[in-house]
Amino acid sequence: MPDTAELVLTPRLVLVTGPSGAGRSTAIRVLEDLGYEAIDNMPLSLLPRLIEGGGSTRPLALGIDVRNRDFSTNALIETIDGFGAQREAPVEVLYLDCRPDVLLRRYSETRRRHPLAPAQSPEIGVEREMDLLAPVRARADFLIDTSDLTPHDLRAEMERWFATSRGQSLAVSLNSFSYKRGAPRGLDIMFDTRFLRNPYWQTDLRDLDGTRAEVQAYVEGDPRFAAFFEKVVDLCDMLLPAYVAEGKSHLSIGFGCTGGQHRSVSLTEKLANALAQRGWQVSTRHRELERRQAAANV
Repeated sequence: MPDTAELVLTPRLVLVTGPSGAGRSTAIRVLEDLGYEAIDNMPLSLLPRLIEGGGSTRPLALGIDVRNRDFSTNALIETIDGFGAQREAPVEVLYLDCRPDVLLRRYSETRRRHPLAPAQSPEIGVEREMDLLAPVRARADFLIDTSDLTPHDLRAEMERWFATSRGQSLAVSLNSFSYKRGAPRGLDIMFDTRFLRNPYWQTDLRDLDGTRAEVQAYVEGDPRFAAFFEKVVDLCDMLLPAYVAEGKSHLSIGFGCTGGQHRSVSLTEKLANALAQRGWQVSTRHRELERRQAAANV
């Protein structure tokens, strides 16, 4: 452990990586718009010279790509850990993730060759890259799954985590989802709300969603709701300060139900209000409602 007197007070450094086609270039542009000095396709061999050079007080975002001729998973992780021991500001890794089937669709739409399989099918390249980056994904401080995100959605998600003006040291993301489509990737805590009574079976509530007061009132009318919600809030009251003390910068909590329309949305909205009243920086995302809206706009 280095002597704290030897640590250099330096601006925030974010390394951005992930599989080809997952949105890394878009993320770099967003960080640049947020005030970061952004450099894409940075060779690992040049990182020490760039970082040790200093001279800038702006936060720095560096795009790391497997296409770089000196890219190595072990070298990248050693670089992250090495700089982390020398800098007072943390070296943070943002990993842009994406499902293989979505990556293949994006390659099909653009008709691009995969950089790790230029003479073979994109499927082979995607598989190789996923295997190569698995240790980096496990090491990531921030993981954003772009499979179901538009560029606008990705920008909004990036702004939640990386806006330089944010005041709270822990950003809390609350998500609602349907178990039929599986849980979102990257959740830290997940609650199953399918034990609560379902507004879907009420004809006057079926076509509404959990952002509506009448749906929320119906869900909260379940005799088990009050005790459940109280315990969830108590858990957050205990865990969130503990995560801050450990230096965690973001926490993702999910609520799931059958269709992702009523119960999970209601719980997400109610917890968001409770945490906001306690002074936490909170954002919400209702995955299934967003998909319905996107389909309606087509």
